[in-house]
Amino acid sequence: MKRSKARESAFILLFENIFNPEYSFADMKEFASDSELFEIDAFTEALYAAAVENVAAIDDEIRKYLKNWRLERLSKPALAILRLSFSELLYFDDIPASVTVNEAVELAKKYAVDKDASFINGVLGSAVRGGQRQ
Repeated sequence: MKRSKARESAFILLFENIFNPEYSFADMKEFASDSELFEIDAFTEALYAAAVENVAAIDDEIRKYLKNWRLERLSKPALAILRLSFSELLYFDDIPASVTVNEAVELAKKYAVDKDASFINGVLGSAVRGGQRQ
């Protein structure tokens, strides 16, 4: 599976996790398998695990780059995309920051409301310029 598709699957899992945090990863895998709507590969699993296991630290990092916004006010798709992207920036040194930002914007264009793509681009751009990674 291409990494773009794996990111999309991880986004779907993280979005679902926002509404159902009590579901285990095994539950999520079963849902994916039963629904046949998306696949889960090792990269998807690693992205999801990094985001879920470090959600408090990731949310703290996101908050640093929100200007005049609170995390609680973000749309759920934007929150899931930002959690996925910050997990990449913080825990996956082999992924260039520019790739992370581009992939996040593409996910936002597909799954979020119109203004979320530019908002996500701005937040991630600030994080990258602020020293998360180049």
